[in-house]
Amino acid sequence: MQIYEELKARGLIAQVTDEEEIRELVNAGKAKFYIGFDPTADSLHVGHFMALCLMKRLQMAGNQPVVLLGGGTGYIGDPSGRTDMRSMMSPETIEHNCECFKKQMSRFINFEGENAALVVNNADWLLDLKYVEVLREVGACFSVNNMLRAECYKQRMEKGLSFLEFNYMIMQSYDFYHLFKEYGCNMQFGGDDQWSNMLGGTELIRRKLGKDAYAMTITLLLNSEGKKMGKTASGAVWLDENKTSPFDFYQYWRNVDDADVLNCIRMLTFLPLEQIDEMSHWEGAQLNQAKEILAYELTALVHGTEEAEKAQTAAKALFAGGSDDSNMPTTTIAPDALNDGVIGIMDLLVACALAKSKGEARRLIAQGGITLEEKKVESIDEKISQEQLANGVKIRKGKKVYHRAVM
Repeated sequence: MQIYEELKARGLIAQVTDEEEIRELVNAGKAKFYIGFDPTADSLHVGHFMALCLMKRLQMAGNQPVVLLGGGTGYIGDPSGRTDMRSMMSPETIEHNCECFKKQMSRFINFEGENAALVVNNADWLLDLKYVEVLREVGACFSVNNMLRAECYKQRMEKGLSFLEFNYMIMQSYDFYHLFKEYGCNMQFGGDDQWSNMLGGTELIRRKLGKDAYAMTITLLLNSEGKKMGKTASGAVWLDENKTSPFDFYQYWRNVDDADVLNCIRMLTFLPLEQIDEMSHWEGAQLNQAKEILAYELTALVHGTEEAEKAQTAAKALFAGGSDDSNMPTTTIAPDALNDGVIGIMDLLVACALAKSKGEARRLIAQGGITLEEKKVESIDEKISQEQLANGVKIRKGKKVYHRAVM
């Protein structure tokens, strides 16, 4: 099976501008494609995972990736899928985040070799553009009526779309135009919520250069309820081990719903499709085995096989009621968090990011969802002493989320 057919079989392709041309180019290893990453944080997260895996698959098939870091577009912020405006970042923060992205990407794609990936930063051309020149040379190619119909603006229109954000589509389109002209980049890939922006790029290239360029969107990673995956009660699932530990990362995938596990294996892992097809008939206890396979494969991809094995061993020990908590996610409680040498259970849950607020902590306790050292917490007034914290306190939320608090 060739790479384009494999992408379809894995359910990764959402929309394409010219399927026959794209199939021919990627199967022949002649695609020079780019995917953009805006540096909105100092780490990539699960939301970027699909794009990184797509880059890896296509590079393995002989195509050349171009990593576009959004050092320029980061000054504005992508309004796609947002109901509010993104916070403005300083130039120093944007530059720092771009450097963090580069390091993490090296686990997925090769920056050396015959079809080595290129890394470019759109700050190098966007920040030097002249406003009137952009209006005349680029703005004239865009219809405001068509832009307002774009899916990426619909949610923002309900609460107010700023002129700043309105320009994002034009800037992303200009990126594609620049990369096509300067680097011979003939394709753009991205999430399905980027479709309108990507079409803007292909149209700008056609109108300015009279040539064809192509776009393909990747299926968004959604659960069976149609919600984006990659979020937990404490926030995003990060690829940086200092923000989401390998154990937490493993546990996130180990705890996916039964209805989602095989879809995640198909879309995210590099296991052969034949092996995955055999698993499609699994049910009951076999689905737990499938979750372990998913968690191990993805943790190995992001953090390496050694960390994946440690996370798997620790998780199995905990599920079996073992006492080894050396790889368990741990929060160190500061002395000033204690009052008269103790901390209340609700404050402890919030400090460990097991609850977003005391109100949520109260509900978890009332529902019997919190245990300390395998003993169910019965009262919201329970206190944990400094002595207990010094020895380490094991907390369990629900049946699957383990945490350790120390001092």
